[in-house]
Amino acid sequence: MNIHEHQAKDLLKKFGVAVPRGGAAFTSAEAIAAAETLGGPVWVVKSQIHAGGRGAGRFQDDPDGPGGVRVVKSVDEVGANANAMLGHILVTKQTGPSGKAVNRIYIEEGCDIARELYLSMLLDRETSRVLIMASSEGGMDIEEVAEATPEKIIKRTIDPITGFCGYHGRDIAFGLGLEGKQVGSCVKLLSAMYKAFVELDASMVEINPMVVTGAGEVIALDAKMNFDDNALFRHPDVLAMRDDSEEDPAELEASKHDLNYITLDGTIGCMVNGAGLAMATMDIIKLHGAAPANFLDVGGGATKERVTEAFKIITSDKNVEGILVNIFGGIMRCDIIAEGVVEAAKEIGLTLPLVVRLEGTNVAQGKKILAESGLTIVSADDLGDAAAKIVTAVEEAR
Repeated sequence: MNIHEHQAKDLLKKFGVAVPRGGAAFTSAEAIAAAETLGGPVWVVKSQIHAGGRGAGRFQDDPDGPGGVRVVKSVDEVGANANAMLGHILVTKQTGPSGKAVNRIYIEEGCDIARELYLSMLLDRETSRVLIMASSEGGMDIEEVAEATPEKIIKRTIDPITGFCGYHGRDIAFGLGLEGKQVGSCVKLLSAMYKAFVELDASMVEINPMVVTGAGEVIALDAKMNFDDNALFRHPDVLAMRDDSEEDPAELEASKHDLNYITLDGTIGCMVNGAGLAMATMDIIKLHGAAPANFLDVGGGATKERVTEAFKIITSDKNVEGILVNIFGGIMRCDIIAEGVVEAAKEIGLTLPLVVRLEGTNVAQGKKILAESGLTIVSADDLGDAAAKIVTAVEEAR
């Protein structure tokens, strides 16, 4: 789960991370009130969407105008820019051409920036540790830095037995070229950020830029936080920050039915049980010259109702031209899946090509249910056969 910048800063501040003062606003009147509370003389008006590149982005109705992050010098300008942002579509390199509607903004006090740095913490699955990444190239996408100047990226992992120690922070601070009081300020920020990362079950915290002020303080000028969905039950306060309007409607609907679904840009809808099998299914679709329209794992304990909902979600994607169901019945029973497939196809009036490959528990009963359904369902013997049949069926239906 992602949250907005202002929410991330509120959380990090509670753990001792230094952030500028600011306030969220949903109307221009609230923006003006926030600016008056902060006092100026410089304010920053920031669009709040779940996407990076806001400053370099452009609004659909004003493509030649300023982006989604603007520095202003009067309360009147705060109000005018709030009106120019709220309710308008901001397009960035991460939103795609359709952009995202700005439904809230963040009014922040100005900052005396001497240097811009990059800092993030994330889970390193190779070492099973928290990885700290830092760079002197703040304000840039870390992918660009990695490609152009990889030597400017510092990487350090934290042993979970020891946790974050002072020497970790000093090592990173010195690597960033900090000196004097800047070092102590950086170590304090890193320590607080690590504590927040662990205690909140975060999967990623990114500060870009982390800045050194003219007074030598190191603060988080921006903040992004992602959380482990499986741990949200332990953090109702974090879960309450979820902004449904920022999420893919199909993915949001899938989560309500305990379905693991991710929208992709292909034409073959996939319904599979098990993440590994789902990945293999997508790979073999690519091998046969097509592309998957989604990742959808119905899990090991799917019911007919969940299978029906899965079909509804898949077919809600207008790019889907055919559906491949690939089920290995270990815990899952093939007859239950078959009943769900038939029920779903009848309920939604499915007209798209449908190929089903079943294997495992009660596979004979499952195939019989499909064969006697009266529907146009193509059975496949193995995964390669299934992929070839659905790709061919889609091509013939065009």
